Parts: sequence; structure tokens; C-alpha cells
Amino acid sequence: MNKRARIGVFGFFFLNGFVMGMWAAGLPGLNERLDLGPAKLGVALLLVSFGALVSMLVAGPLVDRWTSRRVCWIAGPASGVVLLGPALAPNYAMLCVMAVVFGLGLGCVEVAMNVHSVEVEHAYGRPIISAFHGTWSLGGASAGALTALGLRLGADGQVLLVVAAVTVPLLFLPAARLLLPGRPAAASEQGSGGGGMGAMKWGLVALLGVVAFAGHLSEGAAIDWAALHARWVLDADPAAAPLAYTVFAVAMTSIRLLGDPIRARLGAVRTIQLAGGFATVGYLLVLLVPNIVGAWIGWALAGVGLATVVPVVFSAVGAAGGSVGRALSVVTAFGYSGLLVGPAVLGFVADSASLPMALIIPAVMAAVVGLAGTPAIRAITATSERVPVSSVSS
Repeated sequence: MNKRARIGVFGFFFLNGFVMGMWAAGLPGLNERLDLGPAKLGVALLLVSFGALVSMLVAGPLVDRWTSRRVCWIAGPASGVVLLGPALAPNYAMLCVMAVVFGLGLGCVEVAMNVHSVEVEHAYGRPIISAFHGTWSLGGASAGALTALGLRLGADGQVLLVVAAVTVPLLFLPAARLLLPGRPAAASEQGSGGGGMGAMKWGLVALLGVVAFAGHLSEGAAIDWAALHARWVLDADPAAAPLAYTVFAVAMTSIRLLGDPIRARLGAVRTIQLAGGFATVGYLLVLLVPNIVGAWIGWALAGVGLATVVPVVFSAVGAAGGSVGRALSVVTAFGYSGLLVGPAVLGFVADSASLPMALIIPAVMAAVVGLAGTPAIRAITATSERVPVSSVSS
């Protein structure tokens, strides 16, 4: 039963990453079709994020009431179907409406599948969450590769999005059938704790949210600014500059796919300490070493560190018991806010001062991962040791 559920969660993460990848890969074509330009496209992206944040906060209570399995059954296919909105939007006004709807679908499945991943890890009794997030990255990369191949073969970008929106919901269904049945016994037994979060207090949830925010902001900075830093600051060759992001992405994906045994061996506290340490050292190398090779090493170290932040934080939420859906939705929203706010803040600082000055911010946030994460994970470890844990019901 647990192995089947694990395969189902892998399917959800891959397909969710695939939907996100199709959206991202389809943006240039969408921009050309509707003649948007940077400003209008930026508003559309902001509206997607807004919709996702709203649905993340709503999805938590729904998961606690209906179980993550039921929400996954609905939210998974729906997250693919809503891709039709942006794909078929006839004008900018309709695109804005559909962008919010698309974000609502993404946010809901994000919370539901992550809660279910926590439940499956709880059933296994050992770390397995990191590989799920690595699979999400593979899904996004697959979508980008398929879009590039389709366009090279002469396919229309809008048609590719429509095909994905029609096909992906059907693929979610067999994955959903493999998920754990019913509500984990631990959830029903632990839901009576204080503070409105079961075994976890709101203050501890907020501290984990800070860790998620810091980790996502540092990750978003690498995604958006690594290649630009190499080109603008280090004067790297146009062909070499994109490799700054590539080494970051490869390092992050590799550690996520292989990181569960590492976390099992080191423990959550030590892992979050090393995560903050590696990421901080990586950013320091990027800022202090004035050549492209040093930057590549720095971005790789940042990717190694930041890869484990989300798996450790989400696993900690599940280990604490109580209303996992509500707690995880809040932590997820914190993290997503970092991914949303980060690029805008860094762009403003880079424009006002310089890009190296702007990159000091994610470097500090990388340190916050270890500094705030250590006491938070320790507190949850102590809490979980006082909470009775039972196996997943069948």
C-alpha cells in the first residue's frame, strides 16, 4: 500500500512540474500571440502568483476536513484543465482573469500533494520527501524539452498548451488511484492540540514559514539572476553565462533526487544547518570571486544547500502532527511569497545600486535558513517525541 502511494505521489509531483513547465515554456508564444510586452506579461505572472497564494491558504483547511487524497483527486486534474484558460485567452483582459484561475489550480494541488507526501513519508518511517521535489524538477524540464522539440518540428505553441491541458488531467487519475486511502490515524488523533494547529503552535509555524521564505527567496534569486550576474558583472561569454543557472539547477535537482538517505543519516537539524551553510558559502563565492569558474562553483554550492530546505521543512510539519493541512498551507504560502517577492526586490536594488549589492540579500537569507531553521526543527523534534504516532490506516 505504501509503495503504491509513493508511486502515486511521484506521479503528482512530476505532472505538477510538467504543467508549470508547459506554462513557462509557452510564455514566449503567449507573449507574441497577444502582443503583451514585459509590463503586461509581468502583470499576468503576478496574477498567477496571487491566485496560487489565495488557494494555498484555502486548501489547507480543505485538506484537514476532506483528507489530502480527496483534494488531490479534484485539484490534480483541475490544475491541468485550467491551463486551457491562458492557452485560449483571446485578449489581455481575459488572460488576466484566466491567470488568476490558473494560479488557483496550481496552489491547491501544491498543498494537497505536499500534505500527502508528508503522510506517505510518515507511513514509511524514513525520509522520502526530497526525491518527490526532484521529480517535480524533472517534470518541468521534460515540459521544456517537449515544447522545444514540438516547436522545432513546426507545431504551434498554442496547440501544445491545449494538448497538455487536455492530456495531463487524464494522467493525474491513475496517480490519484494509488494514493493512501482515508485519513491517517495520526491526523485524527493529534488534531486536538492547542494553538489552533494541533501539536504545533502558530509561532513555530511562522518560524518555519520564515525558513521557507528565506530558502525560496534565495532559490528565486539564483533562477532569475545567476545568468545575468555572469553576463553583466563577470562579463562572461554569452554562451557561458547561462551555465551559471544550469549548474545551480543540476546541483539542486541531483541533491533532491539523492538527498533522502543523506537526511536520514544526518538528521533534520544537522541537514538544515548544512543547507544554510552550503548556500551561504555558495553566495559568498559568487559575490567575492571575480571570475566565471568561481561563480559556477558558488551557484553549485548554493543549489546543493537550498535543495534540502523544502523537504526538511515540510517533513518537520508532518512530524509535529495536528492540522497538517493548515500548517503546511501557511508555510507553503510563506515560501511562495519569497519566490514572488524576491525577484522584484532584487531588481529594484540592482537598479538603484548594483546587482552584487542586490545579491547580498539572498546571501543573508541563505544564512537565515540555518539560523532560524535550527531552533525550529529542534523544537518540532521535541514536540513530535511527545506526540503519539500511529501508522496510516487502511
